[in-house]
Amino acid sequence: MGEKLHTIFVCSDSVGETANTVVQATIRQFNASQVVVKRHGSIRTEDEVRAIVEEASRLKGFIAYTLVLPELREMMRQEAIRLNVNAIDIMGPMMQAFIDTFKDSPKRKVGLLYQLDEQYYQRVEAVEFTVNSDDGKDPSTMKQAHIVLLGPSRTSKTPLSIYLAHKGFKVSNYPLVPEVKPPSLLFELEPKKLVGLTMSVDKLIGIRTERLKAVGLPFGAKYATKERVEEELAFAMKLYRELGCSVIDVSEKAIEETAGLILAERS
Repeated sequence: MGEKLHTIFVCSDSVGETANTVVQATIRQFNASQVVVKRHGSIRTEDEVRAIVEEASRLKGFIAYTLVLPELREMMRQEAIRLNVNAIDIMGPMMQAFIDTFKDSPKRKVGLLYQLDEQYYQRVEAVEFTVNSDDGKDPSTMKQAHIVLLGPSRTSKTPLSIYLAHKGFKVSNYPLVPEVKPPSLLFELEPKKLVGLTMSVDKLIGIRTERLKAVGLPFGAKYATKERVEEELAFAMKLYRELGCSVIDVSEKAIEETAGLILAERS
């Protein structure tokens, strides 16, 4: 008999990305393979809130919500109390702290984070640039990039690039292979633009082995052997020293954590 599923409800009067990000970060801290996240966006009425809380009560789950309109937040609070459902207000306390500290009033307008403003178009442009610059497709784009990620295969270059792009940064990433001479352009760039990614040998072997399974290749392929992994990591570290760039070991880091370290160096 399988484990019982646990349900977390993510609710918002916008798209719910803020609450979902917090929930996903929390899930990673637990052995939560049996957790299901149900998202409810664009909530506009008290009836919708009531129905969600009733479902959460029935499934014995809890709710994480970002509701800007005070009447919807109050309905969520009352219904959660009535039905004994744990409901976490992600945005409310932060808004109240802003009010109390700076004596200001919120706009109480839903979806402000996703309005089509200049920052939105910058993010779209950054994502497009990053996709077109992925995995060394066009090394010449490194000149226009805000950040250039370097690393052996399977060191999280692509997901990290896309994450940073959604923050508005144009990212170029380049795979390092001992048999291929790195582009001379790398040595013309400012070292602070470059970030070298590395990983423990055992961790990288594990990831590459899983990749081989996924594509149906034999486990003994050179790609995932200890000798090959050690060779590639040594080659990468030697290049990082020559370039004078920062180096981040991503062995036990989530994408968000690595991105935070990169952006902290730029501030």
